[in-house]
Amino acid sequence: MISMKYVLSAAAVAALMSAGALVAATAPAAANVVCNAEGDCWHTDAPAPSVPGITFSAHPDDWYFHQRWDNDRHFRDYHEGRGYYRSGVWITL
Repeated sequence: MISMKYVLSAAAVAALMSAGALVAATAPAAANVVCNAEGDCWHTDAPAPSVPGITFSAHPDDWYFHQRWDNDRHFRDYHEGRGYYRSGVWITL
């Protein structure tokens, strides 16, 4: 016969493992804002691209909300795939 203590212990361990799996599965996505020297900025979930001769700056996702978007800086739409903006045109890598 299985004791009640064993059943409750097994249930507690199963509940803790389920909670841990749920926490691990709901980790926030690492989103960044990447900008080039020309003032093109865009959201990305990948690191800033490595392109010879072009410098990119990466910022945390909430950086976008604290900036002044004017004639010097242009926020571009999210684009699928790996690449970067150059003079407002998406360049695929």
